[in-house]
Amino acid sequence: MAPAGERRAAPRAAKDPSPSKDPTLEAELAYFAAGAELVIGIDEVGRGAIAGPVAVGVHAVVAGTIAFPKGLRDSKLLSEKRRDVLAPLVHAWGAGGVGYASAQEIDERGITSMLGEAARRALLQLRATGVAVERAVILLDGSHDWLSPVLRAPLDVCTRVGADRECASVAAASVRAKVARDALMREADEAHPEYAWASNKGYGARAHYAAIETVGLTELHRHTWIKRGSLNG
Repeated sequence: MAPAGERRAAPRAAKDPSPSKDPTLEAELAYFAAGAELVIGIDEVGRGAIAGPVAVGVHAVVAGTIAFPKGLRDSKLLSEKRRDVLAPLVHAWGAGGVGYASAQEIDERGITSMLGEAARRALLQLRATGVAVERAVILLDGSHDWLSPVLRAPLDVCTRVGADRECASVAAASVRAKVARDALMREADEAHPEYAWASNKGYGARAHYAAIETVGLTELHRHTWIKRGSLNG
């Protein structure tokens, strides 16, 4: 296993011309075979929204794990109803957490920095439950390591494009983050029903932009992201 803090890509299987939408534990098992005790999958939700926080989910898989909840997929490939059914199964499967960064923080510090900060907060939650985060391989969806720059101490962060679809640990993290953030946006909709957040979850739907034009912005909007007078679509 690489020294802590060394950035590397996750091991990959040969490319399938028609990749499955169902994740596996192949990457996690490869890390275990190389000596890892623990793999923590990480994925974000809400990066492109114009209102609400960004949420980053983390999910820990320990060496010896050979199965995961049936039907688990990247949260974007699941209906809201299916995600709600899977969420308790994911929670029962292993330890995890969700960290957030607020719209105000995103306005002040930028989305990339706050993705990392939200992930750091989620990892702190995980460590508080007794998970040895410092001994884990951190499997991060995508090609860019936005986590390491905000860490107080280096971790073994590995990036993998498509990990949210291919790796069960990351798919589980995505379900955790999506279900938790959607719940927050439904609660916010009760206070601000004019923006239709219960349906659009803070993304730039036409009804959302129309409400901004007529009602204005709230403290939950990412003010620096919104050009007044422009409608989406």
